[in-house]
Amino acid sequence: GFNIMIRKAVVAGHFYEGERERLMKEIKNCFLKGTGALPEVKRGAGKIKGIVVPHAGYEYSGYVAACAYREIARDGFPRKCIILGPNHQGIGTTVAIMTDGEWETPLGTVPIADDAKKYCTGIIENDEIAHQYEHSIEVQLPFLQFLSNDFSFIPVCIGWQEWDIVREVGDILSQADDVLFIASSDFSHVDFSGFPSEREVDEQVKKKDMMAIGEILNLDAKGLVETVRRYGITMCGYGAVAAMLQALKGKATGARLLRYATSYDVAPGTYCVGYAAIVIE
Repeated sequence: GFNIMIRKAVVAGHFYEGERERLMKEIKNCFLKGTGALPEVKRGAGKIKGIVVPHAGYEYSGYVAACAYREIARDGFPRKCIILGPNHQGIGTTVAIMTDGEWETPLGTVPIADDAKKYCTGIIENDEIAHQYEHSIEVQLPFLQFLSNDFSFIPVCIGWQEWDIVREVGDILSQADDVLFIASSDFSHVDFSGFPSEREVDEQVKKKDMMAIGEILNLDAKGLVETVRRYGITMCGYGAVAAMLQALKGKATGARLLRYATSYDVAPGTYCVGYAAIVIE
């Protein structure tokens, strides 16, 4: 028989609820907390070309992500998404996509787009290993599945975030038409030695994040990479965001910051992470 490669969820029950009904409820709560309403989904092509969303546990950043997904629902839900994320595991090839199969979550399976192979060129290679344990792309799928059960996607896992690599990835992906780009990234990760004051969080997390966000709002892919490196901003997926900006060069006309928050807002502690929801049109 013909075997479809199914990638099983690795962070279900950990980053988000592992059981269908509970996960549906959890996502509803993310939308209610983030946007005050449940999204109504409009079909067909919209103006939004890309979004930046966080990928922490839903209890921390789900309501921030929901702000971007609500905009997608209102604007027009895509038939196909390209989801870019960093490689937290450090395994697999430098830039990895998967060209075949389906990804499974508690809400069902999502097929990989049938034209995924055409992006397998240059620095981008087909490699399941890089995706096996990586959570940054997986955690976006339940939000999309909550909105629609009729879409396909292409996962792109970026292991090295040098500008030359990021630019090549963006250039290869720029041939994509009628897709929604989703760049999965958290912003600053700061480990304070003791319990930080709100002012310390503002200065060491928020202030730095706003520099990176400024580059994104300017649609400046190279500027983002340079700013993150110059100021030591500990943003885990800046390469994913920059690759998206590069792919949308000449197509995107503007960007909006919908929401910025930190883990300190939800669960104040000695470790603090920044989250942003951004829409690119």
